[in-house]
Amino acid sequence: MRTISHAEYLEMRRFPALDGMRAIAAVIVVIFHFAGPKWSWLNGWIGVHLFFVLSGFLITTLALREESRTGKLSIRDFYLRRAFRILPVYYVVLLIIVAFLWLRGEFFGYHMQEQLPYYLTFTNEWATPGRIYGQSWTLGVEQKFYLVWPALMFTVGAFTLKRRLPMTIGLMALAVVGHFSGVSGLSAAAYFMILMGCVLALVMHNPKGFAVIRPFTHPLAALPVLVAAVVVQTNIAEIDDWFGGSGGLIPVAMYGIAISLLVTSTLGRGPVQWLLSVRPMAFMGERSYSLYLIQEIACFAVIYTIPRFSTPRLATALLVTLVALVMADLLYRWVELPMIELGRRLTKRVQARKAPAAAVRQPELATTSA
Repeated sequence: MRTISHAEYLEMRRFPALDGMRAIAAVIVVIFHFAGPKWSWLNGWIGVHLFFVLSGFLITTLALREESRTGKLSIRDFYLRRAFRILPVYYVVLLIIVAFLWLRGEFFGYHMQEQLPYYLTFTNEWATPGRIYGQSWTLGVEQKFYLVWPALMFTVGAFTLKRRLPMTIGLMALAVVGHFSGVSGLSAAAYFMILMGCVLALVMHNPKGFAVIRPFTHPLAALPVLVAAVVVQTNIAEIDDWFGGSGGLIPVAMYGIAISLLVTSTLGRGPVQWLLSVRPMAFMGERSYSLYLIQEIACFAVIYTIPRFSTPRLATALLVTLVALVMADLLYRWVELPMIELGRRLTKRVQARKAPAAAVRQPELATTSA
């Protein structure tokens, strides 16, 4: 076991441990929702913040590598890939929920007519909290990030860490202001965490930045970092009190730092990396998006089939997790993978059409230059 070099990091095409992190986050969220008050100490709501950090890190890393490989990031291709990755399964699950409530005569009882405009337009974070499909508020945050981030960082802030890093930190400062002003509510902390993942990606992509963080790539750093993340997650209120109260932002930020270091320390082979990468973890991690979306339908399936599980408790939460995982597997195989592949084919087709046009224009540009 040793630290990894910058060249080794750039050669990595996958970060297997991240699948395990996604799996843990998704399961914690489900248990928090359906296990009852005895399990509130898990603070499962912070699991979505783990997703935010990973999202910012992965999206920015992929964009930076495309820029290094081709000279620029294709914003058009980025939006195509994201659309086919995020939208299809999201709308399929929304359709399932709407159809389920309508057929049961509960569409208006659940105030779905009020919530639906938010869900359809990805303004979910402004919908009434606590409603069915309410966990989708995180998708509203992420969609706005996907729309703004690449255009901002890869046009205005193109090519230089010196320009991008201050811009990103400045955006994080705006998120902090939004949090304490009460204007943005939960979404301010969410954007802060996404941007923390972006900062990690920017630093690690740059050779000098990577040199600073390289000691944390040693696999032995993963265990204490994992322990720190667990301690913060299970003691959020107490930690917030220690700092005089921040509405949860300080412990959430500490959690984000721990997750960022965990990502770094699980790049190389080690016991924590192995644990997060075993096949069951990878299986759940690959299906974590659908699992997160379908959890409420799984709960309905459980309590209507076996009424004695209608009381929130650990057994209920575990059964809901199992049923949700089966449903998520179907969505992953029948919706997610086919739509991702369709997005890739469309991207390649657009690129192929653009290439001949560029080849035709090139001589004209050369002649003009001469």
